[in-house]
Amino acid sequence: MNSLTQNKDTANFLDAFKDFNGPGNGTLSGIRRDAIDSFSALGFPTTGNEEWKYTNVAPILKNTFHSASGTLTLSSDEIRPFCLTGKESIRLVFENGRFNQELSSIPEQSKGIIIANLALHCDHPIAKEHLAKHASYKQASFVALNTAFVNEGAFIYIPDNVVLEQEVHLMYVHDTRKTSVVVYPRNLIVTGKHSKVRIAESSHSLGEVHQGLINSVTEIIVGENASVEFDKVQNENATSNHISHTEVLQARNSVFSICTVTLGGNMVRNNLHIQLLDENCETHLNGLYITQKNQLVDNHTLVDHARPNCVSNELYKGILDDQSQGVFNGKVFVRQDAQKTNAYQSNKNILLSDDASINTKPQLEIFADDVKCSHGATTGKLDEEALFYLRSRGIGEKEAKAFLNIAFAADVINKINIAGLRDRLMPLIEAKLNKTEN
Repeated sequence: MNSLTQNKDTANFLDAFKDFNGPGNGTLSGIRRDAIDSFSALGFPTTGNEEWKYTNVAPILKNTFHSASGTLTLSSDEIRPFCLTGKESIRLVFENGRFNQELSSIPEQSKGIIIANLALHCDHPIAKEHLAKHASYKQASFVALNTAFVNEGAFIYIPDNVVLEQEVHLMYVHDTRKTSVVVYPRNLIVTGKHSKVRIAESSHSLGEVHQGLINSVTEIIVGENASVEFDKVQNENATSNHISHTEVLQARNSVFSICTVTLGGNMVRNNLHIQLLDENCETHLNGLYITQKNQLVDNHTLVDHARPNCVSNELYKGILDDQSQGVFNGKVFVRQDAQKTNAYQSNKNILLSDDASINTKPQLEIFADDVKCSHGATTGKLDEEALFYLRSRGIGEKEAKAFLNIAFAADVINKINIAGLRDRLMPLIEAKLNKTEN
């Protein structure tokens, strides 16, 4: 039991659970009780835990957070800046963790496709089979807390042999203009054999007066010969704190791609676990974090190669300014049976201020002998030769630095295959980096 377990911070969440009445059958109710017991035993992590060495959650927990209640108030004008550009996407909007039917856009579904509010489908056989079965609430306290409060979120089921042409946009907006709010988004995404889907998840906040805490969990099951792209954008205000856990299971011959882009927030922690459970899996992990002021962004990734002939590619980039901090801890685990594995991992960072810092730890743990694996990390200033070249062409110093930073970031953004998300992101990134150089 860690040092935070017995204080009032944990007690507040345990007390809130007593009044919580979520959807679902008896099995899910039992899982919730089991999860809250695990949370009570685990407590919140401290910096004494190696996995949380650089991320101190204690200051966040000094706030008293409230679960959302009352009527939904978001308007279409308020969410318009958060929507994907271009052609209409399937959109699910969640306001303070609750599904907003009016602002969502879900066409009539056929071929067995389900894209809906998880709370209405907890008793579906697919949900029963997978919900809370993969992201372990026995070992991770924030996963346990989220599982205890499973309520609303996205349930996406793409059956065998279905290629979904429209992108799916999961939009989460929390409003802290009146009070501090805690939300527990929960996504379950299951794809059948020979299926394909592209999903964007974006997180936003309204108001900077009160603190927000977003504790999200996503479980993704990629079927045999299926292809799934899942891109995450975190663009919240300076009083928002976001802790997310994404658990992915890949079947034989499947392809999974993810890009995690963090532009805002006070403290952001992303845990990404990917299990390659059968042969010929292909996995692509990309990430970009741009931090300013006192922001902290912590990315922890784990790619578990369990079977032979699989490939994983990982690229995370950071641009850090002011007194901000970044953390990258990426682990590639190659089991004894995972011969012929190709695994590549890279973390590259630019520090724009002498006070900015990055703690990076790429790791390889290899127990097979016929593999090709490499990893690396670089941290430094802008390329002086490239900067000199631009200056020599008559470009001002501020503009030249911004140009180089934008090009550095675009290397990651261009790996996103959802055009409406790319087009939404690049102006945000350019504005943020141009502001950095002012």
